Parts: sequence; structure tokens; C-alpha cells
Amino acid sequence: MSTRSGDDGLEIELAVELEVEVEAELSLAESSHPREAAELPPTEWLFDPVDIEREEVELRNILEAVQELKSRSIRVRRGSGESD
Repeated sequence: MSTRSGDDGLEIELAVELEVEVEAELSLAESSHPREAAELPPTEWLFDPVDIEREEVELRNILEAVQELKSRSIRVRRGSGESD
């Protein structure tokens, strides 16, 4: 069953890489300070603050899903969980 173990390792590695990418995107979205931009007149917006806040929510949801996937894969790899 080394193939299954290898698949789990790859899944964990990909989850970690995705987690890093999503955290970087989330950091970028947060650094744009959408609430401060919303206080400016719309003609001065470089972006729509609502779009940035929506993106932050989506990124947080993705991050949570990736962390759950990674956690589940680690549990299965260690043999302490059930695979779905």
C-alpha cells in the first residue's frame, strides 16, 4: 500500500502549498484596507471595497477548507482517522 501513503504525502504537500498561496492572497487583500477606501468618494477608488471584502471572505473559506483537508490527510496518514 505504498501508493496510498504516497498519495497522502502528495495531498498534504499540495495542501500546504495551497495554504501558503491563499495566506499570501489574504494578506494582500487585507493590506488594501477596503474600509478606509470606502470612506473616499467612489471616483477615487482604485478598487471596489465591497469586492475586496467579498474576496477576503472567499479566501478565508478556502483557507479553512485547505486546513481541514490537510488535518484530515495527516490523521489518515497516521492511521488515527477514517478515510472517506
